[in-house]
Amino acid sequence: MPLFNLSCLVSKNVDLPVSISSIFMNKTFYIYRNPFRSSPKKSVVTRAEEREFEKEVKKLEELDQVTKKLYKELKRCTEAKQVVAKSERKITQDLLNSTLCQTDAELKQQIGDWDRAVSKLEACTIEMNNSVQKTVIEPLKKFSSIFPSVQTAVKKRDQALQEYQKCQGKADKYEERERTGINRVKQEAAKKSLHAAREEFMYRNFALKEDMPKFRESRVDYMQPCLESLINSQTTYNTEAFKLYSETYFQMNGLMEITKEEYNERIQKNLTSIKKLSITLDD
Repeated sequence: MPLFNLSCLVSKNVDLPVSISSIFMNKTFYIYRNPFRSSPKKSVVTRAEEREFEKEVKKLEELDQVTKKLYKELKRCTEAKQVVAKSERKITQDLLNSTLCQTDAELKQQIGDWDRAVSKLEACTIEMNNSVQKTVIEPLKKFSSIFPSVQTAVKKRDQALQEYQKCQGKADKYEERERTGINRVKQEAAKKSLHAAREEFMYRNFALKEDMPKFRESRVDYMQPCLESLINSQTTYNTEAFKLYSETYFQMNGLMEITKEEYNERIQKNLTSIKKLSITLDD
């Protein structure tokens, strides 16, 4: 029986197909305490076994921190895009309401074209952010919610290990004592406690050794569709933004689409005219 539940990672909005390379970095989400580092007694578990267990714990620490970081950065990204969209709309609205536009019909028409494009782009921004929220941010939050259960399971395993060590020490102590009636009773009680402690530790240790690698590997199939959705959302948004700004540019300049060579010629001609202005001439 698993010590933490992975079933909550299944989302109606996220398919789980392919694999991706690891995106995880070195951080820490909790401290695992090895009770034998400060104990001079013989350990009930070998140091090699403990090192292997700690390696798995460390990998989950890293995974937890990177998941939190990715969640935080994506939230900031969507919020920033929304701020940019609103700020640009405010610029066009302020220009349309300015005296300059009120007295210049041609400029007002151009700013109006810009404002309509920005309004459409603002709607695209909202649509993209909603998609990212639903298919990336919320799944990340759900994935991150598993880690407290992992932390609790590791702590309980640690406590079971300490109890196992304690019971082993007590059993060894009574084994060395004189075999009197009282000592035999205590010896039997110590053996029963040791058996129960050993069974508890073995159960928790085995379950964690099985579940931790499975949980860590689940990130691959879980995150793949999330990242694909993020890329698709950004591609759709940027394609629409390019289309809207291109159309607005040609509308504002009264131009049809021109070749790159023609565009460069126009730029060069304008630069030449600017250089001939008196304010740009060298003394």
